[in-house]
Amino acid sequence: MRDALLIAVYAFAGAAATGLAGACVLRLIRRRSLTASLAVVAAVGVVAMLAGTLAVAWAMFLSPHDLSVVTTVVAMAAVVSLVTALLLGRWVVARSRELAVAARAFGDGGAFAAPGGPATAELEDLSRELAATSARLAESRDRERALEASRRELVAWISHDLRTPLAGLRAMAEALEDGVAADPARYLRQIRAEVERLDGMVGDLFELSRIHAGTLPLSLSRVCLYDLVGDALAGAGPLAREHGVRLVGERVAPVPVEVDGREMSRVLGNLLVNAIRRTPADGTVAVAAERTDEGVVVSVSDGCGGIPDEDLPRVFDTGWRGTDARTPPAGAGLGLAIVRGIVEAHRGRATVRNIPGGCRFEVTLPAAP
Repeated sequence: MRDALLIAVYAFAGAAATGLAGACVLRLIRRRSLTASLAVVAAVGVVAMLAGTLAVAWAMFLSPHDLSVVTTVVAMAAVVSLVTALLLGRWVVARSRELAVAARAFGDGGAFAAPGGPATAELEDLSRELAATSARLAESRDRERALEASRRELVAWISHDLRTPLAGLRAMAEALEDGVAADPARYLRQIRAEVERLDGMVGDLFELSRIHAGTLPLSLSRVCLYDLVGDALAGAGPLAREHGVRLVGERVAPVPVEVDGREMSRVLGNLLVNAIRRTPADGTVAVAAERTDEGVVVSVSDGCGGIPDEDLPRVFDTGWRGTDARTPPAGAGLGLAIVRGIVEAHRGRATVRNIPGGCRFEVTLPAAP
């Protein structure tokens, strides 16, 4: 029993010394190829066995003949282990390089294509993660392209919409200055109307910039949806009468909501103005509000005749104004973008869908407890 314990102690001492040396070597080559690390690990296993055997032989527990036999066996095992480690290392390194090339491809703007052939479980997981990342990057690039196109359209439309009233203001100012205005009072009223229009466009741009920057300040308070809808209908009444459109408030439930009253009034006002301007004379714009399982839903239905299916996904995009037949003279394509931004700032969502004879805009807000 004592001899067996001594053999174990000497063998452990020799193997431990080899393992410590192998750990130091691995630390020194930690930035080298995986093939070198695998070769060191294989060599440590074999050398540790040899070192333990030599320690036991030094303690006179093995005869010279037995030591020769064990050394020969260990040497053959070392050759096989090193060859296996080198082959495994080269295979893993080759797979890693293939993944690196594929990752570089989607990093340059392409799509990730996983290399063919078998791989380890870790490399397969890495490949799946890279594929998922590639898909997210592709979606992000598509969104960026869409936003860039929207920004270009917005700049073009805003430039056009600003140039028109500015040209009119310049002409009227020159007519007043030269004293050739037939009705100066009418010119002054028109100048005031154009200035108010420009002020509204600048205000919309400022509001939209705050929404996009995430700095829209909200002062939330508990208000009754019935009162919000009633105030919005009252504010849109004169425009509806001017266009010969009937305003109808139906199924407006008196449910409480936690919103910024001023911003939400702007949402309802934009939706009503948009619906009135797109509804022909003698048409009807209906407002409804009710509590559902998803929250509180406010809808505005108009009689515009519907929106083409290909345009539905773009209705809330910045600068979108649809066809000329659906574009109001004073529209700059910002109202619905502002609606979506304000609603999303309230943790809600804005949607649109076609209905018989027109379309329905719906705003879903979280219900107040």
